[in-house]
Amino acid sequence: MHIFLIRHGESISNAGENYVNRIPDHLVPLTESGKRQAYEGGVWLKNYCAEKGIDLSRARIWRSPFLRTRQTADEFNKSLCITDIREDITLTEQQFGLFDSIPYEKWGELYPNEYQEYERQLANYGKFYARLPLGESPFDVAIRVHQFLGTIHRDYEKHGIDTLFIFTHGTTMRTFLLRWFHYSPEWYHEEHNPKNCWIREIDGKSDLGYINI
Repeated sequence: MHIFLIRHGESISNAGENYVNRIPDHLVPLTESGKRQAYEGGVWLKNYCAEKGIDLSRARIWRSPFLRTRQTADEFNKSLCITDIREDITLTEQQFGLFDSIPYEKWGELYPNEYQEYERQLANYGKFYARLPLGESPFDVAIRVHQFLGTIHRDYEKHGIDTLFIFTHGTTMRTFLLRWFHYSPEWYHEEHNPKNCWIREIDGKSDLGYINI
């Protein structure tokens, strides 16, 4: 099975433009720069697949239903031209709870007690297990991502869907890799969040890393 994990393009939150309006996370759009990133990423990925002889006739796009991942997939698909497009809620971003759309340096100022507890969890358990107040930990995301792995295995076994383009978010990408390859929480602690529109390639049991950096 061939899988391409793709983080969404630059969003208004990534650009620091959502700290005043605090648009709900699922409605955060791409910036114009993010749309260009995604379109150019699609052109690059189409050429990459052609060079490697990857057959896209049975390929499927999976995407998070968040606006920025929908927009990213649409821009990529102007070049990939894949007609089989599906969404799954397990591919959404880590829920940041109280800290949603707030810059990190403001967490302690606005929610001192909750931030202190989060810092305690980070110190004691590490970032994989530490749960954001009213939100999720990466551990929580990994549990729901595991459900999605069952879906793609069944599609492969029953329908031969063996090439996937999965448009998702940074934490979700890393937890996908953790579950697919049975990486450890220590691996997650060391793994950096991918930048916008970075593409990670999986070829069967091989993690080929980020291919467009």
